[in-house]
Amino acid sequence: MHKLFLLLAMATLVSVSSIAQYEPMNPKATPEAKALLAKLYSLQGKCCLTGQHSYPLYSDIYMERVENLVEGSHPVVFGQDFGYSKPNSLDGINFRQRSIDNAIKWHKRGAIITFMWHAVPPTIEENFTIWKGENGIQSKLTDQQWKDLLTPGTEIHNRWEAQVDVIAFFLRQLQDENIPVIWRPYHEMNGDWFWWCKRPGQYQALYRMLYDRLTNYHHLNNLLWVFNANEVNGFNVTNYKDFFPGHDIIDILATDVYNQNYQDKDYDLLSELANGKIIAIGECGKLPTEKILKKQKNWSWFMCWSEFIETANEWGPRKDLYDAEWTVTLEEFTK
Repeated sequence: MHKLFLLLAMATLVSVSSIAQYEPMNPKATPEAKALLAKLYSLQGKCCLTGQHSYPLYSDIYMERVENLVEGSHPVVFGQDFGYSKPNSLDGINFRQRSIDNAIKWHKRGAIITFMWHAVPPTIEENFTIWKGENGIQSKLTDQQWKDLLTPGTEIHNRWEAQVDVIAFFLRQLQDENIPVIWRPYHEMNGDWFWWCKRPGQYQALYRMLYDRLTNYHHLNNLLWVFNANEVNGFNVTNYKDFFPGHDIIDILATDVYNQNYQDKDYDLLSELANGKIIAIGECGKLPTEKILKKQKNWSWFMCWSEFIETANEWGPRKDLYDAEWTVTLEEFTK
């Protein structure tokens, strides 16, 4: 009965206009961005949307793969990465246009679109970037390099602007198609693995600088801005609030769950910081259970990371979650 009631409720909520307290923080947000955020608020505490990420190399394969893995259902949330590495690699930058084309396709099918960006340090070139090492996503900037990055007119700052402008080109295509995007850049900042990690003050300034560049320079108003941290109970991870850039530019708060199996502490800490705003499971390996989602009832969606839908989850629990009363599939979302 719960799913039938929810579907009937959703049918009436799709056309509901957003009200002021639920509007995006960007005062110039597109009608589509406003409508998407309003819809998420309308479902808050009533259900959890299903979601799936795919590596750039894999295109949208895992969106289709899920249908086979759960026997007939697709996820609501389509997740992609703009990538950072040499062409035709797992995160190849040459797949960016295909990722945009897939986003347009899945939006037409009724899916919600979310993008992330494993951005390279502005000191190196994307074509030569690797995961670890001095030319990797996990390399570090010196104190002086951070100072230069945050100072307009420096070489590093100009290189950063050029990187951002490339991504803006692709995001603009989605705005031109009237597609809202849940945008979660510079994620897992409270860990210690990416170049933007472990620098609370600099991170906040970097995030706000990105917001300003995309919003006020490129006039991208179709973005819902996400503060996407890592579960606090993970190794070498600090509190969410230390890195939070401010409620005035954040629409949604999310955390990635890979190690600690959905601890109440993480949920409570993020909920407290969110102060009523939408919260979500930005990435996960092992899927949550319906019992967890009904207890931590304000999770708006979960998004399983690429192949982990197969490698970290067994058939029975995976299918049970997609069949659960509390979760919503694409077929149910668009009914």
